[in-house]
Amino acid sequence: MGEVAALRQLVGEGRKDQFEETVAWYLLDFEHGSIKDDHCRARTGYNSELLKIMEANQSPPRKRSRRDKNREKAPNSNSTEEMQQEIWSEFPGDLFETVVARLPVAAIFRFRTVCRNWYSMLGSESFSQQYSEVPQRLPWFYTITHENASNNVAMYDPSLKKWHHPSVPLAPAKIVIPVASAGGLVCLLDLSHRNFYICNPLTQSLKEIPRRSVQAWSRVAVGMVMNGGTSNEGYKVMWLGNDGNYEVYDSMKNMWSCPGTFPPSIKLPLALNFRSQPVAVGSMLYFMCAEPEGVLSYDVSTGIWRQFVIPLPLHLTDHTLAEFQGRVMLVGLLCKNAATCVCIWELQKMTLLWKEVDRMPNIWCLEFYGKHMKMTCLGNSGLLMLSLKAKRMNRLVTYNLLNKEWQKVPDCMLPCSRKKQWIACGTAFGPCPSALA
Repeated sequence: MGEVAALRQLVGEGRKDQFEETVAWYLLDFEHGSIKDDHCRARTGYNSELLKIMEANQSPPRKRSRRDKNREKAPNSNSTEEMQQEIWSEFPGDLFETVVARLPVAAIFRFRTVCRNWYSMLGSESFSQQYSEVPQRLPWFYTITHENASNNVAMYDPSLKKWHHPSVPLAPAKIVIPVASAGGLVCLLDLSHRNFYICNPLTQSLKEIPRRSVQAWSRVAVGMVMNGGTSNEGYKVMWLGNDGNYEVYDSMKNMWSCPGTFPPSIKLPLALNFRSQPVAVGSMLYFMCAEPEGVLSYDVSTGIWRQFVIPLPLHLTDHTLAEFQGRVMLVGLLCKNAATCVCIWELQKMTLLWKEVDRMPNIWCLEFYGKHMKMTCLGNSGLLMLSLKAKRMNRLVTYNLLNKEWQKVPDCMLPCSRKKQWIACGTAFGPCPSALA
């Protein structure tokens, strides 16, 4: 108390507020070093006696350890727990599904480990409805690598730019490849027994489709569409062969059917381009044809076939169909002389011609100069993955059709291996934890 009284006598009662502000300034400056009398007098007009009193009440400056600094910054653990209890105890229970449905997919699966109720929440109809109302996320890619001895599956999450390596819930003797996808579900084809499976790659749920009624087997193109907005409304799977045979599987009826005969106006055999997966726009499936060059469409809801003769761009080698906001796109390699470039085209409905809308940056294409490139293209719903391969070179690239943005993909390597993998086949799917096969 005596020191405070002495200070007040020096500065006067009328300047009390000003002194309090000045003390704060002195204390901050003391942490970094001592104060010089001349500097203080220039700032405040106080004499050296005031400084002596203040310096007498301050411990000498010392360097604080990092542990002390972190301890000051870290909040008290007890107060944090109390704060969380206050927040979550008042949180409305019906909003949990609304909040969780808007989290990143990886976070949703981490939340499943909290309690049994949250674990079972993903299978509820209410959560499925909430998830369907969330703006569409970037699709993931379900791929099979070239070393497919044990069904080496690699899933790529473009949001986190991360590869996942799930196990296929099938016997190791079965060799399955992804052939189509829709609504968070992927259609797998067993090459040995020629059976179809539907799975959710995120939850590893799996369903075997009944055997086809057509016993004879030939190479087929497979497409898949949803009946509605969610998998609860069912889906349809369709296969089509070059000979014109086709069937449609309805998940609501759990059976295959042949809705009609192939129209005589379309010449057989079809010469389908099996390297290009069919793409879906609503209930319409589009197949790429090699001869004549063009597109074949089938509406699974009406059973109507249509054929469009569309010449391909010149100097085009590997190419595949894609879809973006209801528009049919074409992705391919343009090779002229020793130069190679990836180009994107959009189908013009009025002229039935391909119009180029974008191409890979030239600085990236220089890497392909003089090389014999091969391209595998996966994708739908606005995001494409390109596997570009040549001798001693393997590049993975994504292309966003909305932003027209090219991005390099991290190398795909199997667990416990440093060998880079290249993509043999695959498909894109919308990640949906609640999708049921």
